Amino acid sequence: MQTDQLITIIILSKLVLALSISMASSSIQSVSSLRRMKWRYDVFVSFRGEDTRNNFTDHLFGALHKNGIVAFRDDTNLRKGENISQELVQAIEESHIFIVIFSRNYASSTWCLRELAKIIDCIEETRQIVLPIFYDVSPSEVRKQTGDYEKAFREHEERFKENLEEVQRWRGALTQVANLSGWDIKDK
Repeated sequence: MQTDQLITIIILSKLVLALSISMASSSIQSVSSLRRMKWRYDVFVSFRGEDTRNNFTDHLFGALHKNGIVAFRDDTNLRKGENISQELVQAIEESHIFIVIFSRNYASSTWCLRELAKIIDCIEETRQIVLPIFYDVSPSEVRKQTGDYEKAFREHEERFKENLEEVQRWRGALTQVANLSGWDIKDK
């Protein structure tokens, strides 16, 4: 069995456990809060396509689908002709659990960073679950924004010098999620 597939199985088992615990706890919540938590997707996966789409992420989506877990997938769920950013925001809001796959170039993507900031907004509001995966990048590099992440943020600070608040928000989101317990996966 390939490393990506084995790790996907481990993550999948944790995801299924998180879903079952969350569903059990939601059964004791008030009716009004349950109305707010109608999830369209079980899982939203935030990832940098060029780093993981054709390997780890494909294995993960396949395992989720095979196990009946409904996951938003940007290359199949985005409707043609729609505003991508609004559709992504809506998919994030309508997802129960978030899997964030931090990879070498994750921080260089403003799309990924905006997704992550929105994910943080959602978890602070509705206590959704985030499962971080560190794919060929150390949790420390993400948390402290060193290495490739430091380089990406130097470029963002130059590009967005008129809106450094947003860049700081991205930094905070990275730190917050990188401080969660997750999986540290080395690309083999």
